[in-house]
Amino acid sequence: MIATAKLDRVVVVVATVLILTLVNWSIRAKERHLAEGEMVYLELAPVDPRSLMQGDYMALNFEIGNQIQDALHERRWQSGELNAADGHVVVRLDAERVAHFQRLGASHASLAADEMRLRYRVRNGRVRFATDAFFFQEGHAERYEPARYGQFRVNERGEPLLVSLHDAELELLGEMER
Repeated sequence: MIATAKLDRVVVVVATVLILTLVNWSIRAKERHLAEGEMVYLELAPVDPRSLMQGDYMALNFEIGNQIQDALHERRWQSGELNAADGHVVVRLDAERVAHFQRLGASHASLAADEMRLRYRVRNGRVRFATDAFFFQEGHAERYEPARYGQFRVNERGEPLLVSLHDAELELLGEMER
């Protein structure tokens, strides 16, 4: 009975250390993504005004997501595919690093110097990049109402991570708190 109790404690300690190690590894990976990822801006697309501001977050939709949906619809119509799948889109970056849709692209296709590959996911029939919401401190909704762009950091696999929201002149909205 004493040996079983000791074994149980060892299992709990090992499991706890393993969980904490995995959580810390995940945090470190996100911090590296933010620090080393390439910056890109995605233009926001209109969202139903009733869902634009709900509580302490802003619902997000990106114009490039609408363009991907159109391209996926065209691809399905031409090929007879029934389901849209997650994938990559190739975008061209202008001088301000705003992304412009070029084509749907495989993860191994070569890119021009001003192009970047972004990973997207299709969820509930809509194209998503990293998130579909931006959370902010309660009572600060008016700071984010002029949002027109989302700034992302993109890692080497094309995974975007939302960093901040910006206005039509790419000025940062709100204050970055870390």
